[in-house]
Amino acid sequence: MRVETTFVDLPATGYTMRAALATPIGLERAPGLIFYSDIFQLTASTLRMITRFAGYGFAVLAPEIFCRREPPGSAWAFDDPGRDRGMANAKAISVAQFDADTALALAFLQNHAAVESSALGAVGFCFGGHLAFRAAFHRQVQSTVCYYPTGLHNGALGSDADAGSLARASEIHGALHLIFGTEDPHVPTEAREQIVTVLTPQIKDFRVTTYPAAHAFMRDEGPRYDPESSDNAFTEGLASLRCTGGSAG
Repeated sequence: MRVETTFVDLPATGYTMRAALATPIGLERAPGLIFYSDIFQLTASTLRMITRFAGYGFAVLAPEIFCRREPPGSAWAFDDPGRDRGMANAKAISVAQFDADTALALAFLQNHAAVESSALGAVGFCFGGHLAFRAAFHRQVQSTVCYYPTGLHNGALGSDADAGSLARASEIHGALHLIFGTEDPHVPTEAREQIVTVLTPQIKDFRVTTYPAAHAFMRDEGPRYDPESSDNAFTEGLASLRCTGGSAG
Protein backbone atom coordinates (compact mmCIF):
# COMPACT_ATOMS: atom_id res chain seq x y z
CA MET A 1 0.00 0.00 0.00
CA ARG A 2 1.39 3.40 -0.97
CA VAL A 3 1.73 6.11 1.67
CA GLU A 4 1.52 9.89 1.76
CA THR A 5 3.50 11.66 4.50
CA THR A 6 3.00 15.28 5.55
CA PHE A 7 3.94 17.32 8.61
CA VAL A 8 1.35 19.00 10.78
CA ASP A 9 1.72 21.59 13.54
CA LEU A 10 -0.52 21.17 16.56
CA PRO A 11 -0.82 24.41 18.55
CA ALA A 12 -0.34 24.26 22.31
CA THR A 13 0.11 26.88 24.99
CA GLY A 14 3.60 28.31 24.59
CA TYR A 15 4.87 25.85 22.00
CA THR A 16 3.99 23.97 18.82
CA MET A 17 3.87 20.21 18.49
CA ARG A 18 5.13 19.21 15.06
CA ALA A 19 4.24 15.70 13.98
CA ALA A 20 4.66 13.49 10.96
CA LEU A 21 1.37 12.20 9.60
CA ALA A 22 1.58 9.18 7.32
CA THR A 23 -1.64 7.94 5.72
CA PRO A 24 -2.36 5.09 3.29
CA ILE A 25 -3.26 6.24 -0.19
CA GLY A 26 -6.63 4.94 -1.35
CA LEU A 27 -8.22 4.40 2.06
CA GLU A 28 -10.99 6.81 2.96
CA ARG A 29 -10.52 6.16 6.67
CA ALA A 30 -7.89 4.15 8.51
CA PRO A 31 -7.38 3.14 12.14
CA GLY A 32 -5.20 5.67 13.93
CA LEU A 33 -1.81 4.91 15.41
CA ILE A 34 0.16 7.26 17.66
CA PHE A 35 3.86 6.61 17.15
CA TYR A 36 6.65 7.54 19.58
CA SER A 37 10.26 7.78 18.45
CA ASP A 38 13.40 7.24 20.48
CA ILE A 39 15.28 10.22 21.97
CA PHE A 40 16.69 11.23 18.57
CA GLN A 41 13.20 12.31 17.40
CA LEU A 42 12.05 11.99 13.78
CA THR A 43 15.23 10.86 12.07
CA ALA A 44 15.30 9.40 8.56
CA SER A 45 15.38 5.92 10.09
CA THR A 46 12.31 6.64 12.21
CA LEU A 47 10.43 8.16 9.27
CA ARG A 48 11.03 4.93 7.35
CA MET A 49 9.46 2.95 10.20
CA ILE A 50 6.50 5.33 10.33
CA THR A 51 5.96 4.81 6.60
CA ARG A 52 6.19 1.06 7.04
CA PHE A 53 3.38 0.98 9.59
CA ALA A 54 1.25 3.30 7.45
CA GLY A 55 1.80 0.98 4.50
CA TYR A 56 -0.11 -1.69 6.38
CA GLY A 57 -3.24 0.39 6.65
CA PHE A 58 -2.76 2.76 9.59
CA ALA A 59 -2.99 6.53 9.77
CA VAL A 60 0.18 7.16 11.78
CA LEU A 61 0.82 10.33 13.78
CA ALA A 62 4.35 10.70 15.14
CA PRO A 63 4.81 13.78 17.33
CA GLU A 64 8.19 15.23 18.13
CA ILE A 65 8.48 14.09 21.73
CA PHE A 66 10.62 17.05 22.83
CA CYS A 67 8.50 19.71 21.16
CA ARG A 68 8.37 21.71 24.40
CA ARG A 69 12.13 22.34 24.25
CA GLU A 70 13.24 21.94 20.64
CA PRO A 71 12.21 23.98 17.59
CA PRO A 72 9.95 22.18 15.08
CA GLY A 73 11.86 19.93 12.72
CA SER A 74 14.65 19.03 15.16
CA ALA A 75 16.31 15.63 14.93
CA TRP A 76 19.91 14.61 15.53
CA ALA A 77 22.51 12.00 14.71
CA PHE A 78 22.89 8.61 16.37
CA ASP A 79 26.10 9.56 18.13
CA ASP A 80 27.25 10.59 21.60
CA PRO A 81 26.33 14.29 21.21
CA GLY A 82 22.93 13.27 19.86
CA ARG A 83 22.37 10.89 22.75
CA ASP A 84 23.37 13.56 25.25
CA ARG A 85 21.05 16.09 23.65
CA GLY A 86 18.16 13.66 23.74
CA MET A 87 18.79 12.68 27.36
CA ALA A 88 19.02 16.32 28.43
CA ASN A 89 15.65 16.98 26.83
CA ALA A 90 14.15 13.87 28.40
CA LYS A 91 15.24 14.89 31.89
CA ALA A 92 13.86 18.42 31.56
CA ILE A 93 10.22 17.55 30.81
CA SER A 94 7.84 16.29 33.49
CA VAL A 95 5.75 13.16 33.19
CA ALA A 96 2.61 15.30 33.41
CA GLN A 97 3.81 17.32 30.42
CA PHE A 98 4.49 14.19 28.38
CA ASP A 99 1.01 12.93 29.29
CA ALA A 100 -0.55 16.23 28.22
CA ASP A 101 1.21 15.99 24.87
CA THR A 102 -0.15 12.47 24.43
CA ALA A 103 -3.68 13.73 25.08
CA LEU A 104 -3.17 16.48 22.49
CA ALA A 105 -1.94 14.03 19.85
CA LEU A 106 -4.72 11.53 20.52
CA ALA A 107 -7.34 14.27 20.24
CA PHE A 108 -5.90 15.25 16.87
CA LEU A 109 -6.10 11.66 15.65
CA GLN A 110 -9.66 11.19 16.88
CA ASN A 111 -10.82 14.29 15.05
CA HIS A 112 -8.94 13.77 11.77
CA ALA A 113 -11.09 13.03 8.74
CA ALA A 114 -8.78 10.23 7.58
CA VAL A 115 -8.91 8.37 10.90
CA GLU A 116 -11.41 5.82 12.14
CA SER A 117 -11.73 7.35 15.59
CA SER A 118 -13.10 4.22 17.23
CA ALA A 119 -9.91 2.30 16.41
CA LEU A 120 -6.73 3.78 17.91
CA GLY A 121 -3.44 2.13 18.76
CA ALA A 122 -0.03 3.15 20.10
CA VAL A 123 3.52 2.09 19.31
CA GLY A 124 6.85 3.33 20.60
CA PHE A 125 10.57 2.64 20.66
CA CYS A 126 12.99 2.90 23.60
CA PHE A 127 12.09 6.09 25.55
CA GLY A 128 9.10 6.31 23.21
CA GLY A 129 8.13 2.78 24.20
CA HIS A 130 7.54 4.05 27.74
CA LEU A 131 5.46 6.92 26.35
CA ALA A 132 3.41 4.42 24.34
CA PHE A 133 2.83 2.41 27.52
CA ARG A 134 1.36 5.50 29.16
CA ALA A 135 -0.73 6.24 26.07
CA ALA A 136 -2.39 2.89 26.75
CA PHE A 137 -3.96 4.41 29.89
CA HIS A 138 -6.43 6.14 27.54
CA ARG A 139 -9.53 4.01 26.99
CA GLN A 140 -9.68 4.81 23.27
CA VAL A 141 -6.32 3.07 22.75
CA GLN A 142 -7.23 -0.52 21.94
CA SER A 143 -3.78 -1.99 21.36
CA THR A 144 -0.24 -0.94 22.26
CA VAL A 145 3.15 -2.27 21.22
CA CYS A 146 6.25 -1.12 23.10
CA TYR A 147 9.59 -1.97 21.52
CA TYR A 148 12.38 -2.24 24.13
CA PRO A 149 10.74 0.38 26.40
CA THR A 150 13.10 1.90 28.94
CA GLY A 151 12.33 3.00 32.48
CA LEU A 152 9.26 0.86 33.10
CA HIS A 153 10.90 -1.20 35.84
CA ASN A 154 12.41 1.72 37.73
CA GLY A 155 10.08 4.58 36.82
CA ALA A 156 12.70 6.54 34.87
CA LEU A 157 10.89 8.99 32.60
CA GLY A 158 11.30 12.72 32.38
CA SER A 159 12.17 15.00 35.29
CA ASP A 160 10.13 13.08 37.88
CA ALA A 161 11.93 10.86 40.36
CA ASP A 162 9.50 8.03 39.56
CA ALA A 163 6.91 8.07 36.78
CA GLY A 164 4.94 5.30 38.51
CA SER A 165 3.89 3.76 35.21
CA LEU A 166 3.75 0.14 36.37
CA ALA A 167 1.64 1.18 39.35
CA ARG A 168 -1.01 2.40 36.89
CA ALA A 169 -1.09 -0.79 34.84
CA SER A 170 -4.69 -1.54 35.84
CA GLU A 171 -5.72 1.50 33.78
CA ILE A 172 -4.75 -0.34 30.59
CA HIS A 173 -7.89 -1.90 29.13
CA GLY A 174 -6.59 -2.76 25.66
CA ALA A 175 -4.02 -5.27 24.46
CA LEU A 176 -0.37 -4.76 25.41
CA HIS A 177 2.64 -6.33 23.72
CA LEU A 178 6.21 -5.67 24.92
CA ILE A 179 9.16 -6.62 22.72
CA PHE A 180 12.76 -6.71 24.00
CA GLY A 181 16.25 -7.73 22.96
CA THR A 182 17.83 -10.15 25.41
CA GLU A 183 21.18 -8.34 25.06
CA ASP A 184 19.73 -4.96 26.07
CA PRO A 185 21.70 -3.45 28.99
CA HIS A 186 18.96 -0.87 29.59
CA VAL A 187 16.36 -3.58 30.30
CA PRO A 188 18.29 -6.61 31.58
CA THR A 189 16.77 -9.95 32.50
CA GLU A 190 15.85 -9.00 36.06
CA ALA A 191 14.13 -5.83 34.84
CA ARG A 192 12.09 -7.77 32.28
CA GLU A 193 11.11 -10.31 34.93
CA GLN A 194 9.97 -7.53 37.24
CA ILE A 195 7.83 -6.00 34.50
CA VAL A 196 6.23 -9.33 33.64
CA THR A 197 5.52 -10.11 37.31
CA VAL A 198 3.70 -6.81 37.78
CA LEU A 199 1.77 -6.74 34.51
CA THR A 200 0.67 -10.36 34.06
CA PRO A 201 -2.08 -10.39 36.73
CA GLN A 202 -3.35 -6.93 35.79
CA ILE A 203 -3.69 -6.93 31.99
CA LYS A 204 -5.88 -9.55 30.39
CA ASP A 205 -4.40 -9.35 26.89
CA PHE A 206 -0.68 -9.10 27.67
CA ARG A 207 2.33 -10.72 26.05
CA VAL A 208 6.10 -10.35 25.90
CA THR A 209 8.43 -11.37 23.11
CA THR A 210 12.22 -11.41 23.23
CA TYR A 211 14.84 -11.61 20.50
CA PRO A 212 18.57 -12.39 20.75
CA ALA A 213 19.43 -8.80 19.95
CA ALA A 214 20.76 -5.56 21.40
CA HIS A 215 18.93 -2.42 22.42
CA ALA A 216 17.50 -0.51 19.43
CA PHE A 217 17.91 -3.55 17.18
CA MET A 218 15.18 -2.27 14.83
CA ARG A 219 16.99 0.98 14.01
CA ASP A 220 18.18 0.39 10.45
CA GLU A 221 21.38 2.43 10.92
CA GLY A 222 24.46 1.46 12.87
CA PRO A 223 25.95 -1.74 14.29
CA ARG A 224 23.00 -2.69 16.52
CA TYR A 225 20.67 -3.28 13.58
CA ASP A 226 19.50 -6.88 13.30
CA PRO A 227 17.50 -7.28 10.06
CA GLU A 228 16.04 -10.71 10.83
CA SER A 229 14.98 -9.87 14.38
CA SER A 230 13.70 -6.50 13.19
CA ASP A 231 11.50 -8.03 10.49
CA ASN A 232 10.12 -10.63 12.87
CA ALA A 233 9.49 -8.06 15.61
CA PHE A 234 7.74 -5.75 13.17
CA THR A 235 5.49 -8.58 11.97
CA GLU A 236 4.63 -9.59 15.53
CA GLY A 237 3.92 -6.03 16.58
CA LEU A 238 1.79 -5.46 13.51
CA ALA A 239 -0.30 -8.52 14.34
CA SER A 240 -0.94 -7.14 17.83
CA LEU A 241 -1.92 -3.73 16.50
CA ARG A 242 -4.39 -5.20 14.00
CA CYS A 243 -6.91 -5.58 16.79
CA THR A 244 -7.42 -1.81 16.24
CA GLY A 245 -8.80 -2.67 12.82
CA GLY A 246 -5.68 -2.20 10.71
CA SER A 247 -5.45 -3.65 7.21
CA ALA A 248 -3.36 -6.72 6.49
CA GLY A 249 -1.82 -4.81 3.60
